[in-house]
This record gives sequence, structure tokens and C-alpha cells, in this order.
Amino acid sequence: MNAKVIEQPAYRNRVSIFENRFEAGKLLANELRGYADRGNTVVLAVPAGGVPVGYIVAKELFVPLDVIVVRKVQIPWAPEAGFGAATWDGKVFLNEALVEQLGLTEEDIQTAVAETKRNIQDRLGKFRGNKPMPNIAGKVVILVDDGLASGFTMLAAARSVGDRAPQKIVVAAPTASLGAVELLASEVDQIVCLNIRSGSSFAVADAYVNWYDLTDEEAQKILTEGKKI
Repeated sequence: MNAKVIEQPAYRNRVSIFENRFEAGKLLANELRGYADRGNTVVLAVPAGGVPVGYIVAKELFVPLDVIVVRKVQIPWAPEAGFGAATWDGKVFLNEALVEQLGLTEEDIQTAVAETKRNIQDRLGKFRGNKPMPNIAGKVVILVDDGLASGFTMLAAARSVGDRAPQKIVVAAPTASLGAVELLASEVDQIVCLNIRSGSSFAVADAYVNWYDLTDEEAQKILTEGKKI
């Protein structure tokens, strides 16, 4: 698989592109118009930050919105970074090269994975309750997040979705590192990313004028009430 990548060349390597996640979602939806009002398309947003983006995308395209719970496996001494990711259905994907580079022990790995799985179960309760994941077999699945740093968490989401026989997997994010785009290109059918940035460092927040870490409660409010916060 070699994904078709759609970007905005004028946004390449720029920062402070989007006012907030809602504006980013609207701009992203403009690039996804070909999927509008189709009965076989669903948007799956990664909570928490991907929910406002996904909400606007789904609203603009007139397609259903749901969530897909995936979480990075945190580096013990640097929890803002991860060495892998786990999915809602119990799958774990490790960045083996990074694990070796960090010198993580098996105990380090198992402890971090167990903590990530506990976090996922907690979030599943918050966001899904007893509601099952939608049947995506034969459907076009648009995976949405507010940005992709390493891309590894989205990779885990894409692989989890890929196991369920979708017709097509589209990754959509307002901003991403070039490395994340390259990582995902062989795993999905299409990548829509307005602001691709290269360089030695990357922060999702740099693409936004107004940025803060969205809480699960705020994401739930968007999903249940359909109101901007």
C-alpha cells in the first residue's frame, strides 16, 4: 500500500496556521468533500484532542462520528513521549528500535503497557460505556486526530481498523511531522494533512494559535451535546 498524500503546499513547514481545533476541522473537511453524504463512510476520532476536529469533519461531510480509543505507551521518565501504542481491542505495538535505544527492560515495558491498558479501559467507559464499536467492514473509515507527532499512535489505530476489513482507510489530521506521514504511508490508503513539517523537532501545538490540552470531559461534551466549548 502506498497512500496518496494530500497537503496544502502553502502550509508546508509553517506554524500558527489554525486558530483552534474547530477551524482546523473545517479546513480539513474541505479536503475531504469527496466523502460527503456517503452511506458507507464513518469518522473515527481519537480522543481527546481529535474529537473537536472529528466532530467538525463529520458534521461538514454529513457522516456518522464515533471514537477510537488508542493511547501511547509512555516512556517512564518522559511521559509526554511514547515508545509504542495500545488499542481499544487490546493490541500493543512497540517501536522496537526506540525500545532498544532507550534501554528499556522487560519490566519497564510490561509496567508501562499495563498502565496504558488501564487508561484505555477507563476511557472506554467514559466514551463508549456499553456501546460496541461500529461495524466498519466494507466502509470508508476516516481516522481523525488533531496532529501526528511520531505517528505511532495513529499507526496502531490504522492497524486495528485494518483488521476489520474496511473498504478504505483515510488518515486525516490538520498537522503532522514528515516522519509520521512517511510511517503511515505504507499502512493506509490516503493521508490528508494540511500542514506537514520537517525538521529535528515537532510539536502539534505549534500549528495552533490557541492551543491547550483538551480534557476527556470536554471531549465528551462535544460528543454528547454537539456544542463548541
